[in-house]
Amino acid sequence: MYIPRKVDGDLDQWRAESRHKPLLIRGARQVGKTQTIREFGKKFEHFIEINFEETPRMKALFAEDLSPAGICENIAAIYKTPIIPGSTLLFFDEIQGCQEAIAALRFFHEQMPGLHVIGAGSLLEFALAEMPTFGVGRIRSLFMYPLSFAEFLAGAGEHPLLAKIKDANPSQPLHEALHGKLLELVRKFICLGGMPEVIASYLATKDLHHCQQLLDDLIISIQADFVKYRKRTPVARLNEVFQAVVFQAGQKFVYAKACAQAKQHQIKEALQLLVTAGLVIPVAHSSANGIPLGAGANPRKQKMLVYDTGIFQRLMGLDLADFLLSKNFDAINKGHVAEQFVGLELIKAGSCYQNPLLYYWHREAKNSNAEVDYVITIARKIVPVEVKAGTKGAMQSLFLFLQERKLGGFKLLGNI
Repeated sequence: MYIPRKVDGDLDQWRAESRHKPLLIRGARQVGKTQTIREFGKKFEHFIEINFEETPRMKALFAEDLSPAGICENIAAIYKTPIIPGSTLLFFDEIQGCQEAIAALRFFHEQMPGLHVIGAGSLLEFALAEMPTFGVGRIRSLFMYPLSFAEFLAGAGEHPLLAKIKDANPSQPLHEALHGKLLELVRKFICLGGMPEVIASYLATKDLHHCQQLLDDLIISIQADFVKYRKRTPVARLNEVFQAVVFQAGQKFVYAKACAQAKQHQIKEALQLLVTAGLVIPVAHSSANGIPLGAGANPRKQKMLVYDTGIFQRLMGLDLADFLLSKNFDAINKGHVAEQFVGLELIKAGSCYQNPLLYYWHREAKNSNAEVDYVITIARKIVPVEVKAGTKGAMQSLFLFLQERKLGGFKLLGNI
């Protein structure tokens, strides 16, 4: 079952460009990269998929000559499929297993600009980090994440509800009945997360228990992947730091609390590997005194998000019955899962051609601590985002931020 993705439209636009650059699809494992490209491949007369992990012998095609004409001639003969610019999609999956293939992409842009070529891989970021260059300006990166809440609703056939959400505004909010239905769907989505395999299973069976088992399987496979990083840092340390990210959610990440047996630079190295793998997303502190927000960022003060709420809640060990059935929202507050959900949705709402950065604001003063969960920019204006898991709370930090920055005209849009 294929669930339509936001990037489908971006791929269609890329296909229509007369001089398109080869694409590199970047993202964590099992977020739907391969499935999306296979679905996209159905729009071409010819589609060739080469997986360098399944067929490592294909690496030999790139061993000596990186000429696209010669490479395509050999591939067409092996797969008995014509490679015709405009009619063929050539897909290199797990391309991180063949750095020469990554290097060859730039020559496809220069010598065969009419051919549609895509590369993807779950550990691609590590391969790119080891390469002196991979064709800057000649290759376009497209970033993918787990499904967003909107993609989940579309996959569930809730198109009328999606339309109502898009039409809603502070002056004309959603009807209470629709809002109630959305709250129930949000609860389920937070429990499920956005991993395509899990969402597809739920939409087909509505079996939440089985979906939790699938999430456990994904967690095991993620941790099994840590072995692939062992040359960089011990597997045990990666596991400890990953768990520390989960249990320090919603607060400044403290290295000293992450791993008692490791030095700070070792923990920092392990954390950076998790970020590089796309499993952890940093939220940097910003003074938010102006645009760009990164100009006022403090890299020493960061919060961390796990890349999927479903995986996060399984690692946190939240009580699903309490989470789904409680009406006082206390369960949603546990582990700052609402804050995780909003942060991930902000990332997914951005352009797929940019690797988005998240920021928060925190003022530390005697007897006057204040923190705003996220600070974003819209139409070159700074917008604070405060996340509340219920209807209670004075939001003093938010109003303090607005007062200090002399920002006005904001309204409370709603709550989870």
